[in-house]
Amino acid sequence: MVSQEQRRRQLAREKFLRQQQRRTEARRKSRVRNSVIASVLGVVLVGSGALYATGALEQGDDKTNANAEVTPSAAPTSKAPDPCDKPAEGKVKTETWKKEPAVAIDKSAKYTLKLDTTCGGIDVALKASAAPHTVNSFDFLAKKGYFDHSKCHRLTTSGIYVLQCGDPTGTGTGGPGYTIPDENLKDKSLKDNIYPAGTVAMANTGQANSGGSQFFLVYQDSQLPPSYTPFGTISDAGMKVLKKIADAGENTGAGDGAPNATVVIDKATVTKS
Repeated sequence: MVSQEQRRRQLAREKFLRQQQRRTEARRKSRVRNSVIASVLGVVLVGSGALYATGALEQGDDKTNANAEVTPSAAPTSKAPDPCDKPAEGKVKTETWKKEPAVAIDKSAKYTLKLDTTCGGIDVALKASAAPHTVNSFDFLAKKGYFDHSKCHRLTTSGIYVLQCGDPTGTGTGGPGYTIPDENLKDKSLKDNIYPAGTVAMANTGQANSGGSQFFLVYQDSQLPPSYTPFGTISDAGMKVLKKIADAGENTGAGDGAPNATVVIDKATVTKS
């Protein structure tokens, strides 16, 4: 007959084994997730915004627009000092539109996107002739104040090296309500599936022609499938700002999470020259 003490010990062993199994499974899932991030990075980027590289550059897929989601499980590490200033006063816009705006830009002209962020100014030379739908959408949304006061919600520091922005909800699932076609996927800058440092490209849901408002800025050469519309190049001064943000790290310690830096786009402006 089993004594109470023996029964108690048996139950304790069983509980211990269950805990060990759960921990082993959690570690296995973490390894799988990290290997995926390193190889493709879901670039969810993705998430109307969200990195779709395995969540890196893809946008989460909701009823308004696709955008990427970030669900790291690693325990947060201690944060680096925040190198950025406080955001300007103001609220994000919640307006959405049912259809992509008609292309009204001059495809032969030069356009520049300026992101006035809490961390410094980031200027982007836009590729209007190669990606007219994308540049036209940015021009439209910027004039509507769509990006103003929005957070850059995702930073990847392993496998691919990008900062993802463009979602007013700050969740990686927001978008303007419409999608735009993929463009310029054979850009001469993309060699051997490398998006070079300084590239600005659209996030998507992983499906063709699913870009919305989310985009990512590449601060270090990143290997990704040529599925994300490259539509701009960051200035040297802008790259210094981006590096400052990247150096502050992300909040999970797993290589994919919210930036430790408070990166908020106070104002986005598209100008024609």
